[in-house]
Amino acid sequence: MSKIGATTRSCRILLVASLQLALLGSCSSSDPPAPTTGETVGELPASPALRLTGGGTTRVVLLGTGTPNAHPDRGGPALAVVVDGVAYLVDAGPGVVRNAASAAREHGLVALVADRLGHVFLTHLHSDHSTGLADLILGPWVLGRTDPLVVVGPSGTGQLTRHLSAAYAQDVEIRRDGLEPANSTGYETDVREIEGDEVLAYEDQRVRVTAFRVPHGGWTNAYGYRFETADRTVVVSGDTGPAPELMARMCTGCDLLIHEVYARAGWERREPRWQAYHASFHTSGPELGRIAAAAQPGLLVLNHQLLWGATPEQLLAEVAGQWDGPIAYGNDLDVY
Repeated sequence: MSKIGATTRSCRILLVASLQLALLGSCSSSDPPAPTTGETVGELPASPALRLTGGGTTRVVLLGTGTPNAHPDRGGPALAVVVDGVAYLVDAGPGVVRNAASAAREHGLVALVADRLGHVFLTHLHSDHSTGLADLILGPWVLGRTDPLVVVGPSGTGQLTRHLSAAYAQDVEIRRDGLEPANSTGYETDVREIEGDEVLAYEDQRVRVTAFRVPHGGWTNAYGYRFETADRTVVVSGDTGPAPELMARMCTGCDLLIHEVYARAGWERREPRWQAYHASFHTSGPELGRIAAAAQPGLLVLNHQLLWGATPEQLLAEVAGQWDGPIAYGNDLDVY
């Protein structure tokens, strides 16, 4: 496992009517080896000029827009930034691999076929954002992936992956050393833990990824991500309380701002202790509208929506009351 340090190593919208996309505005030992190591991510150095050699075809796919609530139409939190045929996942909620397969079939995105899933960026280690990680480590390997899974995340990510690898050691042993023709590398992980407030978390010829610390209640290490490619800039908030200045700085006219949100109309019906919890851990519709007004994204995509009896239309109206730009109500398998 590595700690990522200073030296480490935007808007076409696909309207899926069946998913009710709403827009407002304009638009050989028997024991498996330990996971391979990476680096520690420290404070962000002075940003060099972005030099990306990719062809500049970036799409964002919502693989799961759900919450801890077991909603039958919403998978666990996960999305994919697909750049020139390579997928960079954000979070690994329940069902991530199968939802990726559904998106690959529905939208013809070969990058989301299981054995091509090779990168994931965890925003934080809440269980609803990470219980699909075991499947992401092992499932694509079983289906043919040969490279270790690159896992970027906050402090604790290495411990999480080590425990998952230990839990499934017998599975790996039987698949690798038995009759199944499994390769001996694709179940490994290359873990890169983030340290600091704004961090260059990952970079290759297609994408530059900046991690930025967000306020998420009791989680001292929770992050959002800014993806810069040759043609688009995409900002993913992760789970966060309201952070208008931070989001404005990270986005500043970005092509897409994908932000979590809860309906204040539903929140007002919650018990006081739940109101206190959600106000600390999450962002209300009116608060998100003010954030968007400061950040000025090309498109604001609502994600990880908590309604508590409110309607999507009510939530959209709460946001639109503070922001007159384009808004999309995100649903699973939507593509932007």
